[in-house]
Amino acid sequence: MNYRPFGKTGIALSEIGLGAWGVGGTQWKGGTDDEALGALRLAFDLGINFVDTALAYGDGHSEKVVGRAVREHGRPVFLATKIPPMNRVWPAQSGVSLATVFPAEHIRKSTEISLRNLGVDTIDLQQAHVWNPDWTQQDEWRRSFEELKRSGKVRFIGASLTEHDPDSGLDLIRTGLIDAVQVIYNIFDPSAAQSLFPLAKKMGVAVLARVPLDEGGLTGAITETTTFPRDEFRAFYFKGDRPRQVVEHVNNLVADLKGVPGDLPEIALRFCLSGDAVTSVIPGMRRERHVRANIHASILGPLPQDVLTRLAPHRWDRNFYT
Repeated sequence: MNYRPFGKTGIALSEIGLGAWGVGGTQWKGGTDDEALGALRLAFDLGINFVDTALAYGDGHSEKVVGRAVREHGRPVFLATKIPPMNRVWPAQSGVSLATVFPAEHIRKSTEISLRNLGVDTIDLQQAHVWNPDWTQQDEWRRSFEELKRSGKVRFIGASLTEHDPDSGLDLIRTGLIDAVQVIYNIFDPSAAQSLFPLAKKMGVAVLARVPLDEGGLTGAITETTTFPRDEFRAFYFKGDRPRQVVEHVNNLVADLKGVPGDLPEIALRFCLSGDAVTSVIPGMRRERHVRANIHASILGPLPQDVLTRLAPHRWDRNFYT
């Protein structure tokens, strides 16, 4: 496993982190706690030292499973979690006030619940789970996060940016008040590299690359007839004609990657690792085989420039979150 600086903090994180949304057991079906614990234990043993979870993942269940695995491991693991919007709306909607989404008491209370779920005294990185750039200059979120840091409940702060809108975090980064941003970055949506990456590097803000496999679209496992349980997130994400669209784009991508070693998920992760502003890539890992495969991408490292040039035309502007 290779490690990269977490912004200007002096901390080094594994460049492959473990995204724990699927560990929550509700929005992603088909896994068990025993499988998740096995994946977490293996990840720690193989050098992963960073887990990203959220209070909203299974209403705290993901945090509890992650916390158990960390306590069993017995060595330091950098833990990131997120405060859910109080109105439970993802992404943040234009025109909705900060007081409706992140009032001070909600920030404090959510953090204390996460501390109990994780079984720790301090959260390494606490993040707003949605962000609206209209809030950036408002004082309430600043005071709330500063108080969390002063109290010792939180070491660093950040935000998870709006889907397919990395520029929504530019003014937030410019404030100098945050330590990290979490942003979608993958072969289909490389837009964060245009403006956000250079600014984050300049400001010493860590970048966490989420959705590196496009919620499964870049695994190559989606077919035109793929279906998911009706109450699972992927049933919405891949609804209607979307599986056919994914297959068409993936087939074109694979054809252009002929001769490049490795399978599609491995290449997709190596694409993310090629972003020089990226601190850590956080694919979901619910099973041990996912851990082994994803760590192999770190061993191989960033893609050569000629492969990145081949990938550039495969940018796909669309939003399956709506």
